[in-house]
Amino acid sequence: MANQKNQNKTCYVGLCTTYHDPAIAIIDDQGAVLFAEATERCLQYKRGLNCYPDSLTQISELISHYAENVTDFVIARNWNKQRPWYEIMWWLAGYFSPAGLTLSRHKKLSTFLPKYKLLHMLACQKYSMAGGGLNLVRMLRELKPDAHISIVDFNHHLCHAAVACYSSPYEHAACVIVDSFGDHGSSAFYQYNNGKIKRVKEISGIESLGFFYMRLTELCGFDWIKGEEWKVMGLAAYGEVNAEVCALLKPMLAVRGLGFKQNLAAIHSGFPKIEQLIEDKSIQIEDIACTGQHVFENFMLALLNHFSSRSGSNNLVLGGGCLLNSSLNGKILAETAFQSVHIPSAPGDDGTALGAAYLAYQQDHPHAQWNAQTLTPYLGSSIDTHALQRLLKFGQHSQVFHYPQTIADETAKLLAQGALVGWVQGRAEYGPRALGNRSILADPRQGSMRDKINNRVKFREQFRPFAPSILDEYGDKYFENYQQSPYMERTLKFKEQVCEKVPAVVHVDGTGRLQTVKHHWNPRFYQLIEAFRTATGIPLLLNTSFNVMGKPIIHTVEDAVSVFYTTGLDVLVIDDYMIIKPEFMLAIQG
Repeated sequence: MANQKNQNKTCYVGLCTTYHDPAIAIIDDQGAVLFAEATERCLQYKRGLNCYPDSLTQISELISHYAENVTDFVIARNWNKQRPWYEIMWWLAGYFSPAGLTLSRHKKLSTFLPKYKLLHMLACQKYSMAGGGLNLVRMLRELKPDAHISIVDFNHHLCHAAVACYSSPYEHAACVIVDSFGDHGSSAFYQYNNGKIKRVKEISGIESLGFFYMRLTELCGFDWIKGEEWKVMGLAAYGEVNAEVCALLKPMLAVRGLGFKQNLAAIHSGFPKIEQLIEDKSIQIEDIACTGQHVFENFMLALLNHFSSRSGSNNLVLGGGCLLNSSLNGKILAETAFQSVHIPSAPGDDGTALGAAYLAYQQDHPHAQWNAQTLTPYLGSSIDTHALQRLLKFGQHSQVFHYPQTIADETAKLLAQGALVGWVQGRAEYGPRALGNRSILADPRQGSMRDKINNRVKFREQFRPFAPSILDEYGDKYFENYQQSPYMERTLKFKEQVCEKVPAVVHVDGTGRLQTVKHHWNPRFYQLIEAFRTATGIPLLLNTSFNVMGKPIIHTVEDAVSVFYTTGLDVLVIDDYMIIKPEFMLAIQG
């Protein structure tokens, strides 16, 4: 957040206009972040594919709440170009033509290129990028006819860099952005120093680690359009590195300094051979996931080590969709020369909405001083208190309790008795992870909790792990080479002697994608975990997002109640109110 004073009542509205994960962020004329949230939340449509970021379902409410006295609006978008150059090149090369997709050299790519053509080339270009902000302009013209409105566009990777750097606790850092593609290429390198972001290099070819992982996701039988790369990471822990598959994947890309060299021959021959191994049932899918994850990590770590040798900074900030890979993130400090790593709560494209808003503010305030402190992730919508009161008055819930002073203690007691708890507090998290405000919580001491939640609540695959949310002061007692992980962004190894204490959050390889919890980051969530520690001796809880598979995290009171009554949750806590299902009440009383 900047300290510089500005007399104009200006509001900076950042928009992610990518065809997936649209989002909106608002910064005031002091540089304070007022709001940031993915559009999928209000739409309750996973990833918000091909939807405008400035959804009419919420934009008027946001304007009235956060910009009541604002006279000037700057709308900042996260792309410089409506059609990046690499897509034009692919059209010219015939990759996207009907005939081109049937060519032998393209045949094995054709499983995912038609989807990309449909979603990205058509819907994205026609609607998301070009139309992003038009709903907002229309609404502003109606609500504030005298307002001055301007629209600015920024480089996609620079938007990633901005949210990574300005949300970090550093005054200077090396910055690396890696995703599928931006305006000009797949990756970019920056130097951050006292509020200034300077580009060092951008990988401008078609080589892409993001595309590599997308292809790996498809090989494993998952859908990258739905964002199922998560499943590859979870499944990888069950497999082993396969030498034959590794020999096929490794030659596809080679790290050359701050760049890649792509081997098209290896790509066109390697993927069909791996598909044949799968078809012949001569290899397990979990081994493909493990091998692909291993190769991906080696590529990334080599890239980071090259940048470390020339960056001049011990601090590293990271962004882009590839940095949602928590398995990789947990290894960076051990495998590179960097001594500190920051990854924002929203490293994917939803985070670029805030990045664009930051850049628009910085453009108007080039001499602003930025505080080097970790940005809170709790920037989204609050629960409507009027809706909550209507629910309590007319909902006909038989077991409703109000604990204005002791809600954490009362919830901890039920968790210790085996309750599955839906926990809703304060403002929603910005980014894909539930960090204690829109969470489903459970007792990590019971190994059966994993299957119980997967089968009764989440309705998802059994190999998917659950996260431990741990009090920071106990982190080094539970994890080897403990690192703070405020956004659940990195996976670490549990110490062997504690695994049997918390089996529900220990993955099959002995790891956990942890969330570090400090009192000043989230006081109520800290109080809850501390109350559970007092009751059980365990300073952590099982934490997973408050949703069912295929749906976004809950957004409203109605969403929370819907999940509560249609799944196996036992208790719903919203603010200071607790609703308990009668059958669970009978179970604990009997």
